[in-house]
Amino acid sequence: MGAYKYLQELWRKKQSDTLRFLLRIRAWEYRRLPRVHRCPRPTRTDKAHALGYKRKQGYVIFRSRVRRGDRKRKARKGQIYGKPKHHGIIKQKSSRSLRCLAEQRVGKVAPNLRV
Repeated sequence: MGAYKYLQELWRKKQSDTLRFLLRIRAWEYRRLPRVHRCPRPTRTDKAHALGYKRKQGYVIFRSRVRRGDRKRKARKGQIYGKPKHHGIIKQKSSRSLRCLAEQRVGKVAPNLRV
């Protein structure tokens, strides 16, 4: 079994002790990094290679943090009188996808790159 195949199998079994530990450590590391930053190498080399990534000049990878879930609408004066449920504050769906938001943030940080 080659290295990429081994990585693929490892990522399939997300409940394995090895991957759980690895993901916990990475999550801790990522929280300490800025919201948008350049990665030295892809997290999943096997998947990146399959998607066409090459480790050579001209290819860069950025990691962007995006908050998941529904959005909250801004309330007038920052105050809601009564229940927020009746004012349409919560359960607002974002018109743009999380991927679109991440790409936009990377575009701000590195305007000279093509996203």
